[in-house]
Amino acid sequence: MTGETDLITLLNNLSPSLDQQDYVFCTVAEGLYGDLAELSPLAAFVEAEGLTLVLPKSTADSAGMAYQGSFKYITLNVYSSLDAVGLTAAVSGRLAEQGISANVIAAYFHDHIFVPSAEADRAMALLQQTDR
Repeated sequence: MTGETDLITLLNNLSPSLDQQDYVFCTVAEGLYGDLAELSPLAAFVEAEGLTLVLPKSTADSAGMAYQGSFKYITLNVYSSLDAVGLTAAVSGRLAEQGISANVIAAYFHDHIFVPSAEADRAMALLQQTDR
């Protein structure tokens, strides 16, 4: 099973869905992959500055972790290939035109867009307009 690469087909079949939970991005200076695994992060990424964890806001609060902003994520349920060109640009561009920040995480089957919690419903409406 291979993902779709045609941008027009991808944009016509986004099928976005909104996760209702609030998430936050936290960092652990000099952290390594696997650190704080007990917090069950949704995602983790090691950067030169440290370990970034994407956590449910409630988990970060309980663990006393610092963060800036709260986000909800939208999954683009179209099965996009990792070789597809332009999907991230088209979707983030559409949101940017309306002043909505987009932090995109690509996984194997789908792209996931983290938008400020307060803008989630508006972002969904914009992406549903793109999904034609």
